[in-house]
Amino acid sequence: MHNDPLLLILILLAASVCVVAAVRKLALPAILGYLFVGMLLGPHALALAVDNETTRLLADFGVVFLVFTLGLEFSLPRLVAMRWEVLGVGGAQVFATTALIAAVAVMLFDIAPVIAVVIGGATAMSSTAIIISQLTEQSENNRTHGRLAVAICLFQDLSFPLFLALLSALANGGAAANATHIAGAVGLAVLALLLVLAAGRWLLRPLFLVIASVRSTELFSLAVLLAVLASAWATHAVGLSLALGAFLAGMMLAETEFRHQIEATIRSYREVLLGLFFITVGMLLDVRLLFRDLPLVLAILAGMLILKAAVVAVVSKPATRSWFKSLRTGVVVAQGGEFGFALLTLLLRRELADPAIVQPLLAAIVLSMVLSPLLIRHNRRITRAVLSESGPPRTAAMRETQATLAVAERDHVVICGFGRVGQNIARVLEQTGFEYIALDLDPYRIRVGRQAGDPVIYGDAGQVNVLENVGVAHASCVVITFARPEVALRILRAVRELRTDVPILVRTQDDSRLEELQAAGATEVVPETLEASLMLLSHLLLLLKLPVPRVIRTVNDIRSHRYGMLRQHFRGAGAEFLDDSHAFREELHSVVLPPHAWAVSKSLAELARRGSKAAVSAVRRDGIVGREPGPDTIFKVGDVVVLCGTPEAVEHAETLLLMG
Repeated sequence: MHNDPLLLILILLAASVCVVAAVRKLALPAILGYLFVGMLLGPHALALAVDNETTRLLADFGVVFLVFTLGLEFSLPRLVAMRWEVLGVGGAQVFATTALIAAVAVMLFDIAPVIAVVIGGATAMSSTAIIISQLTEQSENNRTHGRLAVAICLFQDLSFPLFLALLSALANGGAAANATHIAGAVGLAVLALLLVLAAGRWLLRPLFLVIASVRSTELFSLAVLLAVLASAWATHAVGLSLALGAFLAGMMLAETEFRHQIEATIRSYREVLLGLFFITVGMLLDVRLLFRDLPLVLAILAGMLILKAAVVAVVSKPATRSWFKSLRTGVVVAQGGEFGFALLTLLLRRELADPAIVQPLLAAIVLSMVLSPLLIRHNRRITRAVLSESGPPRTAAMRETQATLAVAERDHVVICGFGRVGQNIARVLEQTGFEYIALDLDPYRIRVGRQAGDPVIYGDAGQVNVLENVGVAHASCVVITFARPEVALRILRAVRELRTDVPILVRTQDDSRLEELQAAGATEVVPETLEASLMLLSHLLLLLKLPVPRVIRTVNDIRSHRYGMLRQHFRGAGAEFLDDSHAFREELHSVVLPPHAWAVSKSLAELARRGSKAAVSAVRRDGIVGREPGPDTIFKVGDVVVLCGTPEAVEHAETLLLMG
């Protein structure tokens, strides 16, 4: 074992780089690589890394940023709009699962009841990140089972600080902590939750408005770190955990219009710290115990999945009035989650529970998270198999994909890249009556685009089979919007392999590789830098009172001389930038109207009278997209409202839609 902190960190980083690279090559989650590094280097295997103050500090910071990130995803307006699902179904799931697991732990393992409650709470938690990401990818987040699964996750996020407070009370008073001590700690957590929203609105928002006006990314990053660590220190100072403070900080910052920029700011080092956290979790996994007790681990895994699925199916039945939908919800949320990691890790570190009991449960949660994407992806098939039902095999996602691919059989435009440029092109094509199919590799962009009704597909435009699937054979034109010329070259060669006659427009940053792009088959190349110069020149000549025909002729002559066939004029997108890094800009954002949302049965005009500054660019209802809806448009349950505006305007409009 090595006690030198710097050497220890170097060993962990070197092992992480190698193992995570190998795991990514196999298309497996990175968390598996981090866990394997911890298991391999930890005291239960090669013993190259010791479980000392350094690793504990890394673990604490990992938990802090893990919980902060999840707190940042917490949405109070959505909670209010879905209060019956969240408090009813979510509360019943957490209470029933915790009670059942705690009862089993007390009866079978003779664990102190209070500690058994913490273990039950850890088991009741599910992975919010995995569930929401997978449901959205499958276009099931707006279905009944998807909405209930999100509601359950919201209540789990809300209840986690209470379990943290209980754990802090146990750490201070031991397993024999009296009821007064525990009630006091829980009361502090409840009080903190009540104060957090007021602090977020009246303290943090004005502070970050001042910081944003300075237009310094470094100052903004420092302010984020200050808010996180100060909140963590404050809760630690009153006897609660660091993680509780981080969760509250995430909630506070989630209530400001800077939430998206904060998430982008912490993304660079959040992943590293979370990786180190999972490494320390891997150190806690006793590999010998895992293999020795493999039947026990598998039994715990099966029992946890079956118990949680059954509990959710029962408690959600009144809300769905269908065993099929309620059991689908149970299959989706049956796995363990990151919060369970945090609670069990703290139990082990504070020596509040026997490792022989917690270790198998920790291993079972790891395995359940590995299996969870498969369970969520096939939740429909699993449910039908359990209920011995047969039904239509096509899902909503499959129907949407089939409708999109039907365009591939007709005359259409293929847009390679659905970023800002690709979306602007798509909007103009749509308004002028041309059909298109867009390709992109950004999962989030694909999800929000499909949610808004855009025919966009996840796929690598540089692969011939992908281009065949989107109907390049029937395409009237191909547009490549990626700025990197090496990406454009790869796509160009793939398109020309299929068709030599289709026109291809290519966007590039400058003309440094213009000849190479033209040689690869580009019909027209649009260099952004030169086009910006030409546009500035045209405006300058107009201001100098030069006749318009002469200005156009001059610009066209320059363009023809530099790159042949190009005759395009470009206008600025009109985005409102608040800083030089374009961190704050106008954006599109989709809001799904759940039952009990304020906007249901209200008109778009009423939303505007409430003070909304964001424009409603589209409303999607029953798979049909209505662009530029009129002021008399009435919102209904399940509508996908596409907002456009600056982040603060979008946040305000979303709050109005959900809460009024």
